[in-house]
Amino acid sequence: MVPPADRAPVVRSLAGLVGFLVCVELASGVLQGYYTPIFPQIADHLGIHHASVNWFEAAQLVLSALVLPVLSRLGDLIGHRQVLLLSTVITALASWAVALAPDFATFLIAWAVQGCYVVWLPLEISIVHRRTAGAADQDRSTRRAAAYLVAALEVAVIAGALVAGQLGDSVDMRLVLCVPALAVTLCLAAVAYGVPATPPVAAGGRIDKIGLLLLTTSLLLLMGGLVALRLQGVRSPLGYAGIVLALAVLVPFARYEARHPDPLVDVRLLATPGQWPVQLTAFLFGMSVLGAQIPLSTYAQTDRSTGYGLGAGPGFVSVLIGVYVLMLVVGALSLPAASRVLGTRTALAVASLLVAAGYALWIGFHDSTAQALVNMAVAGVGSGALVAALPAAAAAAAPPERTGFATGMTNTTKTVGGAVASSVFAMALSATGTIDTEGAVNAPLSGYLVVWGVCAGSALLAALSLLAATRRTRLSRSSWS
Repeated sequence: MVPPADRAPVVRSLAGLVGFLVCVELASGVLQGYYTPIFPQIADHLGIHHASVNWFEAAQLVLSALVLPVLSRLGDLIGHRQVLLLSTVITALASWAVALAPDFATFLIAWAVQGCYVVWLPLEISIVHRRTAGAADQDRSTRRAAAYLVAALEVAVIAGALVAGQLGDSVDMRLVLCVPALAVTLCLAAVAYGVPATPPVAAGGRIDKIGLLLLTTSLLLLMGGLVALRLQGVRSPLGYAGIVLALAVLVPFARYEARHPDPLVDVRLLATPGQWPVQLTAFLFGMSVLGAQIPLSTYAQTDRSTGYGLGAGPGFVSVLIGVYVLMLVVGALSLPAASRVLGTRTALAVASLLVAAGYALWIGFHDSTAQALVNMAVAGVGSGALVAALPAAAAAAAPPERTGFATGMTNTTKTVGGAVASSVFAMALSATGTIDTEGAVNAPLSGYLVVWGVCAGSALLAALSLLAATRRTRLSRSSWS
C-alpha cells in the first residue's frame, strides 16, 4: 500500500501517463470515426461495388479476434508498453498502406491488419493497473483512467467523422486517407516518448502454440460460417457447417488449455465468478455496440414513402451519431461516481439495463427524429459506461500476471459478439434472404424490429447474468470494485 505521504507523486506520475495514453485513444477514435462517412467514396476510389464495403468489416473482425488473445498474452510476457508500441507500429504501417493501396486486394489486407489497434485500450488499462499496484485505491484509479481514455476516444470519433465529412468530396481520396495514418504516426511518437517501459508480469512464460492453432481454427471456421450465411442466406449449409465445426473445435481446445501450465486462453480463470460474467457481458454488449450501427444508419435514411424510416439525410445521421457518441462520453465519465455509489457490479448491471432500454424504445418509438435522438441517448450512456467498465472489471478480477489477458479477452469476446450479430442482422434486413443483391431493396421493417429486439434482449440478458452470478456465488464487493 502506498503511504499517504507518497500519494501525491504517484498521482502526478499517473496523470502524466494517462495524458500520453489519451493520445493513443485520440488516434484510435480517428480510426473508428473517420472512415464511416466516406465509405461510398472509398468504394468509388477503389472501383468496387458499394456492397463490397461489407468485406472491410468482415476482414477486420476476423483479424481482430485472432490477434487480441495473442497480443494480450504477449503483453503479460514481455511487457504491456512494449506490445502497445509494437501494435502501434503495425497499425501505423497498415494505415499508410490503406492510404496508398493501388487496388482492392491490397486495401483489404491493409485494412484487416489495421485492426491491431483493438488491443490498445486493454493494454492501456493493464499499464495503468500495474502502475497503481500497491495503492489503496488501485481499482478506483484504474476505472477513473479508463473513463478518461474512453472519453478521449469518443471525442476523437466525432472529430474524425466531421473532418472526413468535410474532406470526402473536395480532396483527392489518397490525401483524405492519409489523415488517419498521420494520426497513428503521431500516436506512435507519444507512446515511444511518454509511456515508460513495463516489466513482464509472467516471466518465463511463452506463447501456447497448440492453443493458438486450435483457437485460430475455431475462429476462422466461425467467421467463415457467418460470412457464408451473410452471402448465401439463412439456408446455406456451408454456413451452418462452419459454425458447428467451430463449436466442435472448442471442446478439445478447452480441454487442452485447462491442462496446459501456461495457456494462451486461461479457461480456468475465465470460469471464475469474477471473470465469466464480465466476459459474457462483453460478448452480449458487442452485439449492439458493433452490430447495430449500420442498421440504425440505414433506417434513418430510409424514405418515409416505404411506410417507415426517418427520411433523413447524411446530415442528420451525423447528428444522430454525434448524440450517441456524446452520451458514450457521459456514460464513461459517470462510471467512477456510479461505481463508488453502487459498486462496480451494480454499475455494470445498470449500464446494461440502459442499453436494453435504449434499444427497446426503438421497437415502439421509431417514427420521428426526436424519438431516435432520445433512444440513442439512453443507449449511449449505458454503452459508454460498459466500454470503460469492462476492461477495468476484468483486470480487477485477474491475478497480476494475467491482467493483459483478462482485459484483452473483453475485446475478443465483444468482437465475436459483434460478428455474430452483424451476420444475423444482415440476414434479417435482407428482403431476399441474402446481401448479394444487385438491385436496391429496402429492408423490411420486421428486420429492423429483429435488430432492436436482439440488441435489447442481449443487453437485458447481460444485466441479469451479472446480478444472478453475484447472488449465486456471493462475491465480495472487493472482487468488483
